[in-house]
Amino acid sequence: MVTLVRIIHTGVVSFGRNIWLSSATTAVLSLSLSVAMGILLFSVVVQGVVTELESKVDISVYFRADASDEKIAEVRDDVERFPEVVETRYTSRDEALNSFRERHADNEVIQQALSELDENPLEASLAIRAVDASAYAAIASFLEGRFSDVVSKVNYRENSTIIGRIFSVTNAIRSGGLILGIALFLVAGLIAFNTIRLAIFSSREEIAVMRLVGASNWFIRGPFVVEGALNGIIAAVVTFALFFGIALLVREPVARFLPGVDLFLYYRAHWAELLGFSAILGVATSIASSAVAIRRYLRT
Repeated sequence: MVTLVRIIHTGVVSFGRNIWLSSATTAVLSLSLSVAMGILLFSVVVQGVVTELESKVDISVYFRADASDEKIAEVRDDVERFPEVVETRYTSRDEALNSFRERHADNEVIQQALSELDENPLEASLAIRAVDASAYAAIASFLEGRFSDVVSKVNYRENSTIIGRIFSVTNAIRSGGLILGIALFLVAGLIAFNTIRLAIFSSREEIAVMRLVGASNWFIRGPFVVEGALNGIIAAVVTFALFFGIALLVREPVARFLPGVDLFLYYRAHWAELLGFSAILGVATSIASSAVAIRRYLRT
């Protein structure tokens, strides 16, 4: 226990003695963590956009005018048994006509034409939303095959191109964020590695003296690990404080663009997770890189 306390004390002293090098390292690591935090908060915004886009993607099934309510209910029940289906919305013929009238309330020609018709020309429909674009083709084929006697049209063929493009964009955004996050880990690790390498080089005479007096390998290496951990902790606190202000600053612009997304509220509600994310990323990256640098450049 005494040895551990001395190792921590030595690491803190070394951190303070090399304050300029430590400050530069912390600043660069803070920059790397800021990019990571930026990606994380950006992903919150992107998820809001993705959710909004995906919520608007669906296909519609139109029923023949003579389709009975029982048969339509059967179609709806069968569709909802698909595990990929997350929502169905039924619109009756009367509801479709009322909605059409409201949309064209200012068009006297259309209103006059509708009033002269003997019966409702619109069809009942069932809007279907699935979790993935690939599910729509199977759903459309199922409906056109099994319920061809009551289904007049499934608009999947008309919308398949735009559906595919929207889901391709959302998947690319998610994949791009993952790749960028991995690249960031590598950059931050390289920074911490070079920092500890420079610290070892600047302390080479002191290390030589400790070897002569019989200091253990752990006692020699431990302070460099502590120094790396301090870099990560301080960088995490700086990054957290910085983005607290940024989240407050961009709160209103983001809310105007995406009414359902409040970055500052998200930041405040998840402050423990965000601080923990920064601390774990910073400390783990620093310690892992320090261990590699110590193994590579500190022969004990």
